[in-house]
Amino acid sequence: MPGMIVRQILLGPMANFGYLVGDETTGRAAAIDPSFDGRPLEREARRLGLAIDLALATHGHPDHVQDLERFARAAGAKVGAHRLSPIRKDLELEDGQRLSLGQVTIEVLHTPGHTPDGVCYLAGDALFTGDTLFVGECGRVDLPGSDVRAMHHSLLVRLRGLPDHLTVYPGHDYGSAPAARLGDQKRDNHTLRPRTYEEFARFMGEP
Repeated sequence: MPGMIVRQILLGPMANFGYLVGDETTGRAAAIDPSFDGRPLEREARRLGLAIDLALATHGHPDHVQDLERFARAAGAKVGAHRLSPIRKDLELEDGQRLSLGQVTIEVLHTPGHTPDGVCYLAGDALFTGDTLFVGECGRVDLPGSDVRAMHHSLLVRLRGLPDHLTVYPGHDYGSAPAARLGDQKRDNHTLRPRTYEEFARFMGEP
């Protein structure tokens, strides 16, 4: 999207990625998953002349939101998360909701499976996938609140149904690259291989 700014920054001890998404024209921005320490996102926003309006969570796991409350207060931003998220939020987000940052629009895609509140954020050609999809892998489904059937739908219906040209920006630096084209992930990521639910459940249960 012309005029859209995207910055990816490693944060904390678990290879988390935090993101800035901004509109170059108006200087309005959102931060996604400030993680353990969002201060590098604050510094990058100041460097770019961006005002952070929104602090968004892809899901409520502590490694993604530990610094969210402090970060939002420091930035004067509203906290947004899916309505099922256990965290405190100013904006209860729903699937299909659109958030405006000047000329940049962020669409909320509810993608449960790793957690009930998991979402991806779509802005222009950028798809921020949190722990739903990594480069070469997907999020775990053996944690409290995980749901294999929901993950099957999120990965193989929801995300596989999106255009190939999108760039996947994951929640962790767990893959061979920090970001990747969704079309390449459809081809190369074994977790996105077309499977029935039964096949997917067996696959996800393998060591």
